[in-house]
Amino acid sequence: MGQPNPILLDEPPSSDTLTSYDRKHMKLYLRLLDAERDGADWREAVHTLFGLDPDRDPQRCRGMHEAHLARAHWMTEHGYRELVRESQQRPFA
Repeated sequence: MGQPNPILLDEPPSSDTLTSYDRKHMKLYLRLLDAERDGADWREAVHTLFGLDPDRDPQRCRGMHEAHLARAHWMTEHGYRELVRESQQRPFA
């Protein structure tokens, strides 16, 4: 059995360091960046990645997309450094 989908907040917690939310949503962040790179419409990304219907609440869905995409960009610019440091501190098995 796979792990259940993590709870999706309207906005990721804001922090200068990685949060547990970031760690749980790393795959989502990567998929959002891929969708952006591929030129996907935000509505398609919200429907596919968040499982939400952007026609029902476009303002909320757009805000969720923008907030999570912004955090995904933060991860590529800053957050990844913590992951690198952690991986360098772990001994190889």
